[in-house]
Amino acid sequence: MLGPAFVAAIAYVDPGNVAANLQAGAKYGYLLVWVLVLATATAGLVQYLSAKLGVVTGKSLPELVGERLRPVTRIAFWLQAEAVAVATDLAEVVGGAIALHLLFNLPLLVGGLIAGVVSMAVLMFQDIRGQRPFERVITGMLLIIAVGFIAGLFVSPPSPSGVAAGLLPQFDGTDSMMLATAMFGATVMPHVVYLHSALSRDRFGQAPNRSVRSRLLKATRADVTFAMILAGTVNIAMLLLAASALQGQSGVDTIEGAHAAVEAHLGAVVGLMFAIGLLVSGLASTAVGCYAGSVIMQGLIKRRISLPLRRIITLIPALVVLAVGAEPTAALVLSQVVLSFGLPFALVPLLKLTSSRTLMHEQANALATKIIGWAAAVAIAGLNIVLIVGVISGA
Repeated sequence: MLGPAFVAAIAYVDPGNVAANLQAGAKYGYLLVWVLVLATATAGLVQYLSAKLGVVTGKSLPELVGERLRPVTRIAFWLQAEAVAVATDLAEVVGGAIALHLLFNLPLLVGGLIAGVVSMAVLMFQDIRGQRPFERVITGMLLIIAVGFIAGLFVSPPSPSGVAAGLLPQFDGTDSMMLATAMFGATVMPHVVYLHSALSRDRFGQAPNRSVRSRLLKATRADVTFAMILAGTVNIAMLLLAASALQGQSGVDTIEGAHAAVEAHLGAVVGLMFAIGLLVSGLASTAVGCYAGSVIMQGLIKRRISLPLRRIITLIPALVVLAVGAEPTAALVLSQVVLSFGLPFALVPLLKLTSSRTLMHEQANALATKIIGWAAAVAIAGLNIVLIVGVISGA
């Protein structure tokens, strides 16, 4: 029964994570380790609630939200959700383009086109072969990503005392808050909150009775736990690698600069594995992101466009960013901030729906789950407000 959570988890280790985590480690060392630990724990809870919603109701989160909104409000909600999906795709295509540039010295625009074509092939594989084979492919790609980013820690181990100090919540100015927001946006990603409910719905359908629901939810908890531990380990490994090998060095505020520094200080093999991990991350996560966009559209406005057409539409903004010569790593980090702004729109309805006894029956959220879930949603919204105020005031 394992699989759906691993598809969702691929979005938690996308190129946006790489950019945000490397910048955090290179600039601030171990300061923001606590952000990733907290974000991963939050992600585990959120993804379980999304999967539970799909198992118990047999519907996706976008479907249930769409049923409860008036037409104008539903369209507005869909537009912000699509904006999140586009921001996601931008990060993933740009990340794939950077990886192809590092590996084969391809121009970024050409690399972006290749990333888009390959992700389309992955999507068509899902469309033709079904969900189970697609889950296996994505899980295999997730394991490749893990090896690519964890390998460097064996060559440059992190400082245990530094890691311990980084578990204490703290900031160091507005820039560290922006990176923390980006890290939250890259870890607790709104588009996979929508997607996971659909993945569980499509795999299991609506559980017919209490005993079947209990069995499916037990398997779902294991699925989410294993997937989030793996994704969280990869994310933390990125930050620790940057903190141990890149902190204090010049020119490491971009992925290309970080790769060059990793290769120079840790060797060509580690640099190659880093680039391969980044490439697979971009290719897999952009396919999952495009799939999520399709689920969002079908659920909220009952419309469906072909996957190739959706792939082309969502690819355009990323190609424009690459064509105009924007700094790719900065674009990646900014896209993750956009994702964080979209999180409350996914989390609030998820918490309300999964707390409804009318909808969820005996599987409605317990009091402790409600408290933790709402605390996470308020904290994320508060972090966004602090960031906006800080940027406007120039703090």
